[in-house]
Order: sequence, then C-alpha cells, then structure tokens
Amino acid sequence: MALIPPAYAAGAALKRPIPKTGELLHAVGLGTARTFDLGGDAQGRAEAREVLARFVKAGGQMVDSSPMYGSAEAVVGDLAAGLGVERALFLATKVWTSGREAGIRQMEESMRRLKTRRIDLMQVHNLVDVNTQLKTLREWKAQGRIRYIGITHYHEGAYAELERLIKSEQLDFAQFNYNVMSTAAEERLLPVCAEYQTAVIVNKPFEEGALFGKVKGRELPKWAAECDCHSWAQFFLKFILSHPAVTCAIPATRAPDYLVDNMGAALGRLPDAAMRRRMVQHMRSL
Repeated sequence: MALIPPAYAAGAALKRPIPKTGELLHAVGLGTARTFDLGGDAQGRAEAREVLARFVKAGGQMVDSSPMYGSAEAVVGDLAAGLGVERALFLATKVWTSGREAGIRQMEESMRRLKTRRIDLMQVHNLVDVNTQLKTLREWKAQGRIRYIGITHYHEGAYAELERLIKSEQLDFAQFNYNVMSTAAEERLLPVCAEYQTAVIVNKPFEEGALFGKVKGRELPKWAAECDCHSWAQFFLKFILSHPAVTCAIPATRAPDYLVDNMGAALGRLPDAAMRRRMVQHMRSL
C-alpha cells in the first residue's frame, strides 16, 4: 500500500462545491462498475464492505452506480444499510432505458435496490432517450425524489452532444471520461461545464486500468513528490483533480488498500499548470 501523508488521519481532504448550490463534495468518489456486481459472492461482498467502510472513514461521499452494472446497486444498498452509513453517502445512479414508463419503473427499482426514498443524483446513462428521461428527472426533482440531475457518457464521440445539452438544459452534473492520456475534454467540454455551472464527474480515470499497464514496472518520477503524489494512482487522480472544472473523480475498486491509496489523491498539493504539462509529457514519452 502506498504511504499516505499525515493529513489523511486529520481528514484534511479536498472538497469541491457543486456549482449550482455550493454544496461541498469530496473530490474522490467511488465507482461500482464490475467491482460491485457481486450477486451472492460472499468473499466479494466482504471486500466491498471493507472498501465502503474505509471510503466513509476517509470522508468519501459519492458512490456512483447504474442499472447497467448488474447487481451493483443492490450490493451498495445492502452494504450501506449493514454498515449504517446511508446518510454519509451521496448516492448517484442512472436511468438507462427508452420510454417514459420504462424509465420510471427503472428508477423506482433503483431506489428499492439502493434502499432509499431519495437519490442524490440521477443521470441519463450514455444519453439513452435523453429528452424523455430528462423531463421525468425534472418532475422527480420538483417532487423531492431526486436532488440533482445529470447526463453521462464514456466516449469522446459524445462530447458534442454533451456540450449541446449542457448549454441548453441547465443540468446540475455531467459525467464523462478524462485522464492524463485522454485530454480532449479540456478543449471545449470542461470549459463549457465551468461556464454553465455544471458539476463534472470524471469516469475512466485510469482508462479502465490501461494507465497502470503503461507504467508497470516503472518507478514514480521523483518530481511527482512536488505535488504530494505517493503512488501512480495518486499521480493519475491528482492530474484530474487539478483541473478546476472537475468536481469529483470516481475510480472503481474492490481492494481496500487501493481505496485508501485513491483517497490519498485528495490530500496535499495539486499540480499547477506547469506540472500538469510535465505529467502529460512524461506519460506520452513512455
């Protein structure tokens, strides 16, 4: 496990305001794709339970899931209830279907599986039937069933549509991919989110593990210590969090030690503009 600076124990972690409301959110969240799709796997659930416990202990809030992720929503709901940490979490999930009634049924099932009567953030997953679902999301928000609404995608090919919707729909959140090797969001999408006060959730922060493959067997450069990076995971996450438009990154893991390492990215100094350029150049030179 990577060394964690003393500030970890003091809980001095980076929080970012949700632009539309000013509510503060811990900058490192927890993704659940694949890692929490466990069904009745007792060992896997035990690992996930420890991850969730450590996540909350470190001040973590956002747990992001989806009906697309198999049993992940139900596992989150079961574990959160078992640990008694429901109120500590900022629950984010998605609607991933076509048609108004199908969307309503799916969202009601998500609430049942997550064991909650109110979702903090409901997102239209991969823009599926986005206009229909956003209408329902606004109705539910007005009723108090959800607190924030948003949209998601995982691919650069969707950036133009994400940008159009951010400009036209007054969204609270947008979720998309961004990392040290995939920086296209910096060109227009991140600036547009900042301009329209849309909170940003970053998915694929490790490029689904590909970034670790790229640095396998390589030592962290000594200059990374200048922004308090103690591991490659923190190197990758601090690059993301150092962009001022980013609200939260959501790395997924079921390994407790990796979780602690990830949470360490919200501690200490962040890269400045010169360091960010150096990080990109270093990764592209490998």
